[in-house]
Amino acid sequence: MMQSKNEMKLSFDARSVNEGFARVAVAAFITELNPTLDEVADVKTAVSEAVTNAIIHGYDDPCEKVELLCRINRNQVEIAVTDTGKGIPDVAKAMEPFYTTKPELERSGMGFAFIEAFMDEVRVTSEVDKGTCVWMRKRIGAQEG
Repeated sequence: MMQSKNEMKLSFDARSVNEGFARVAVAAFITELNPTLDEVADVKTAVSEAVTNAIIHGYDDPCEKVELLCRINRNQVEIAVTDTGKGIPDVAKAMEPFYTTKPELERSGMGFAFIEAFMDEVRVTSEVDKGTCVWMRKRIGAQEG
């Protein structure tokens, strides 16, 4: 029988190459929930968007850190992606589809929209010059929990 709670925490440099590492780490971590391929893809996409946002918008220095916390409780996974970077002055505005602060990088401004589409619940907290936390939750499987 599955544990009722399991947790892991990673910290990695704010380099774009580490986005793939974060995706794979979370996918491997949630295997105890026996997710479908679609559920794994949803979680990986959401993590990818949150980590990419932290790297691109949170920092100018790749030596800064992004922190990833994953917690499994019954049939749900909770994920928090945190940076201690620039922060978001207006979270509601930043979460609007197509809004981006880096159009020169050809960013689509759809990161938060994708996260919200693939996860059951999303909360973004941020403070200017202190950083941002993107918290996400997804129920895995059809069982009640």
